[in-house]
Amino acid sequence: MRRYIKLYGYERLVVKAVVVVVVVVVVVVVVVVVVVVVVAVVVVVVVAVVVIIVVKVLLVVVVGGEGGGGGGVAAVEVAVAVVEIVVKVVVVVW
Repeated sequence: MRRYIKLYGYERLVVKAVVVVVVVVVVVVVVVVVVVVVVAVVVVVVVAVVVIIVVKVLLVVVVGGEGGGGGGVAAVEVAVAVVEIVVKVVVVVW
């Protein structure tokens, strides 16, 4: 035969208070984690876009136009294209 613990009025209040505190803490932790992840993704995308813009401007300024120059410039253009693709994939997946 099972025996149940009999809780009196104040004990029930304590149990309810503990449950409420635990639920609130869990919700706050989940919200904080989600916010941190969203901010991290936004920061990464913004930094990548800024890097792309800076590299393209430098290519235009240093080389004197798109497509000019030697193999180093071509390698930088390929790297910029790869970063652009990665940023687009991250944005679409997110």
